[in-house]
Amino acid sequence: MNMVKNKEVSIEGALHLAQKEVYADKDSQDLLTGSQFNFIIYKYKHYRWQKRILQIDFNTRTIFNIEKGIIKKQFPFSQVKGCEDTERRRFSIVFHGRQDYELEAVSLDDKRKIIYLLSRVLQSNSCKRPVEFCSGRPAECDVIHEGLLDLQQNSFASTEWVKYLVQLRDGELTLHCIGVGGKHRAADPATSTVDLSGGDVSVSKENGCSSFSVHTKDHHYLFRIPLTVQSNRPEDVGKLQNEWVSLLERSCQLCQGPSQLQESSQGCSSPEADYEEFFVPVSEEKEKNLHFGGSSARTSLNKCAGAQPKPAEGEDVPALPSVALPTSRAEAPPAPPALPQPCSLSPSAKRTKAFHWDVVPCDKIQKSVWGSCDPCKKKIDVSRLIEQFQIQDTAIFLGSEPSGNQHIMLDRKVAHNFNIFLKSFRIKPSELKEKLYIIHEESGGLTDEQITALRRYMPTPKDVERYLSFKGLCSELHVVDQFMLEMCKIPHLGQRLDLLLTLRELPESIKDLEPLINQKIQASKQLQSSQKFVAVLEYILAIGNHLNEKAGKEMVKGFRLSSLAKLPLLRGKERTFTLLHALVEQILLHEPELVTFSQELMEFEAVPDASMKGLSAEVDVLKKELENVMQCRRLLKPKTTKATAQELQFCKELKDLIQKYEGELSQLSKRCDEMKKLYSNILVKFGEPQGLDSQELFGWVSSFISEFRKACAEVTP
Repeated sequence: MNMVKNKEVSIEGALHLAQKEVYADKDSQDLLTGSQFNFIIYKYKHYRWQKRILQIDFNTRTIFNIEKGIIKKQFPFSQVKGCEDTERRRFSIVFHGRQDYELEAVSLDDKRKIIYLLSRVLQSNSCKRPVEFCSGRPAECDVIHEGLLDLQQNSFASTEWVKYLVQLRDGELTLHCIGVGGKHRAADPATSTVDLSGGDVSVSKENGCSSFSVHTKDHHYLFRIPLTVQSNRPEDVGKLQNEWVSLLERSCQLCQGPSQLQESSQGCSSPEADYEEFFVPVSEEKEKNLHFGGSSARTSLNKCAGAQPKPAEGEDVPALPSVALPTSRAEAPPAPPALPQPCSLSPSAKRTKAFHWDVVPCDKIQKSVWGSCDPCKKKIDVSRLIEQFQIQDTAIFLGSEPSGNQHIMLDRKVAHNFNIFLKSFRIKPSELKEKLYIIHEESGGLTDEQITALRRYMPTPKDVERYLSFKGLCSELHVVDQFMLEMCKIPHLGQRLDLLLTLRELPESIKDLEPLINQKIQASKQLQSSQKFVAVLEYILAIGNHLNEKAGKEMVKGFRLSSLAKLPLLRGKERTFTLLHALVEQILLHEPELVTFSQELMEFEAVPDASMKGLSAEVDVLKKELENVMQCRRLLKPKTTKATAQELQFCKELKDLIQKYEGELSQLSKRCDEMKKLYSNILVKFGEPQGLDSQELFGWVSSFISEFRKACAEVTP
């Protein structure tokens, strides 16, 4: 209300701001404890835009890049450095330690939602930022300063000032567009964010005392104190300018601490390097203590340096800050806590290498297959194991183009790219609307590539206003402007193009997902019913417990399937002989019929990389796409009895397709639920955590089968 009284904003603008605050307050309370959000996006790669699913998961605090059910990349929230809002539907996600993601949303609404969610991710990161990097200032995620400012926006035709509510938070500047010239413009992009934490941001005052600019790596933002303030309170203009500039400069300086620390670590030695010359006499007890001490030192160093959580396997790892380790005895790191006492061994006992498997928690044993396993029933040739895996006392070494003369109303850059596309677009502007009523390409409709390109060059609200106010002859315009004018005249153009593209892609997506989901169902059923695989696991449990008992470690009742990948890593006396070879020998000696256990798991011969988490996200997105198609049908349905025959035919075809896809998607959804239920039972059976993704578990089993066959070929003559 004070803004309205001071004539800083209209009544409509004030209501718009109030609604934003209610929305933000509500979401900020619930969003971070919500589940996950799936969006179709296009990622620029290999000179073309590739369709992906962007999943923002607030449960695991991870962002996933999914393609056809396969998790291509995953980034912890802490790796997200910023988000840049660019032209039209495009935006970029900025990461620590890797290249930016240049993405394109399928709609402006999706783009606004994604940017809002990413702003919450950044806000949660700033709340968790170490206090020591902020020069004693407590970490917070509240608004430091806010106010109304005009932001200059340039186009080829003109320059205009757009009113924004600007909010300065720790590490970011959030811009809420509330209109042009003080008038409410609901169609304008709602929010954009300027990242101030990159270390490459500068703030400067411009000519006069009413404007200042913010320079980032890729953008230049020119702000000014609104004209209403300049006319009503001229004495406050310079004060407001100085306040904004000083706060922005301070925010940029505070946020440079972590990045400078990270940069200064480039080329420094890692913590492990300081221990490379550290030799100790080997006994198993000392070996464990040394290993524990090394990892403890690394952990404490990483904590002190504010290290990021370790990314998933296959991801790019950001550089960690290096901290010099003490070299003198007086500065030695504190001793690690005492380890549990191992089983006592007689001096004459033959000691073996330990198998460091991942143990199933006790609370999961009873409901799992391990509850009924009896490894004592399995006969083992102990002498062969002792021969290969007995250890000796040794020393350990620890280390590790438009016409130049014709004026074009459209933005120069957009016009140049649009003109290149139009050279291969053999359709007249007047024919465009008619083409939108033809669903299938073979019936004379637009191609998928043409639809995708037209969506990319959709006119913005400002373009619509500019072109619809044109009073001259259309034939006098450049071909780029002729097409843009025609596009501005077509009602619900964006929804029509989205509808056509969805109708083309939906059957293909269902067709691609169906065999992948069926394969996961069959794989789960085979793993659930295979008795031979369980018997092989009992042999592994018996062998591992025997080795660990001789090594002075406790025996366990069950191990996680991730331990299967460690079998080929434990080598015997002969370098080519591993624990996996020992397993094959024992099975061939006592139960040779178990060698063929993989015949009960044929679906694991060539397991696709598709993940159940990814497949579920794909099905979820398809449901949303079909809902959007239904909404578009209601929106485009003729409201009068004067509809043309073409419009009626279009509506009839659309209704039939919706019914068809609704049935197919319903069946696919049921299969997806069955897949998730079966996999949940698998996790219980083998004592695995419920959050474990199938891509990991099925990968362990598939890799084990492949390695087991190789070992069989090497053991048998």
